[in-house]
Amino acid sequence: MAVHQFSFPTQIHFGPGARRLLGAHLQAAGVKRPLVVTDRGVAALPLTGELSAALQRAGLTPAVFPDVFGNPVASQVAAGVAAYRAHSADAVVGLGGGAALDVAKVVALMAVHEGGVLEYAWDHPRVRPITRALPYFVALPTTSGTGSEVGRSAVISDEASHVKKIIFSPALLARAVFADPELTLDLPVKITAATGMDALTHNVESYLSPAYHPLCDGIALEGARIVARALPLVVKDGRNLAARSDMMMGSMMGAIAFQKDLGAVHSCAHALSAVCDLHHGLANGIMLDHVMRFNADAAPEKFAELARVCGAGNDAAAFVNWLKGLKETVGIPARLGAVGVKPEHLPKLVEVAVADSCHRTNPKPCTRADFERFFAEAL
Repeated sequence: MAVHQFSFPTQIHFGPGARRLLGAHLQAAGVKRPLVVTDRGVAALPLTGELSAALQRAGLTPAVFPDVFGNPVASQVAAGVAAYRAHSADAVVGLGGGAALDVAKVVALMAVHEGGVLEYAWDHPRVRPITRALPYFVALPTTSGTGSEVGRSAVISDEASHVKKIIFSPALLARAVFADPELTLDLPVKITAATGMDALTHNVESYLSPAYHPLCDGIALEGARIVARALPLVVKDGRNLAARSDMMMGSMMGAIAFQKDLGAVHSCAHALSAVCDLHHGLANGIMLDHVMRFNADAAPEKFAELARVCGAGNDAAAFVNWLKGLKETVGIPARLGAVGVKPEHLPKLVEVAVADSCHRTNPKPCTRADFERFFAEAL
């Protein structure tokens, strides 16, 4: 398989072996001392050492910040900025899943800006502007879920409340993405399934959003088709490189499409991550069919199209039933109780979900009572 190059608008190097182009790219960009920002799991893999060695062979002096974990919080960003300055770095390389890539983006931001990172969140009452050019930033995804490598936002949790805050700006876009599906071949089955459901949710919710953006509609619909076909294949055989490639592409397409905005599934997932520390993709996967059942009568033509491209039938009911079957096929629990969510969590879950902004572009309005029903039915 070839490495393809295209821009949308980020320069993307896509295909098996794309990671091997990184050193020459950074060298051509004038980078000398990159900081590789990654998570603890990826840092422990041979991949990280191999990447550092490749950068050294290209004449660069890399360092690794390996301390991203869980749902990242502001203190992880501060530690990454300290590592950037200690290394006298001049660029950031994000290596990992959505959490690592989000932290990498805001390490680049905070390396040249003052204040606390959450002061740059879009909903901060006195949001700080981004006034300086950020260090050169490139991204290498190791999962196929968030598509953060092509996104212009980063999600960082508040240290005290664990509520997710979104920093949003085109300034956060990577200068280049090296999307190499070989980096996902050894991804565990559970992470493959959870991140895959995240990619599917991004495409589905973006397509169903009532916001006007036909460009994103086309991308989201094709992204849903690709993920629907590829996800069962990679769960069955994680070494299926063609299916891994499809999942990485479907993930990027979902992230490009959701600049059109998302919906109530994400509001539920953000609450589950904040209150119960649930993996974001797993939370989306569990809640997806429950919320889609509620949405079905709001956009019947769009649901019929989703059902068609996913091979699920030709109407909303068929699509919701297909989602239930897909979850069973890839090992996503049908209910929240299976992942430790308890009835006593529900009031706080509802409170956080109602306050979340994503449901503002749900196909139909969601009230507090609706969120109470979503969580109760999913429990």
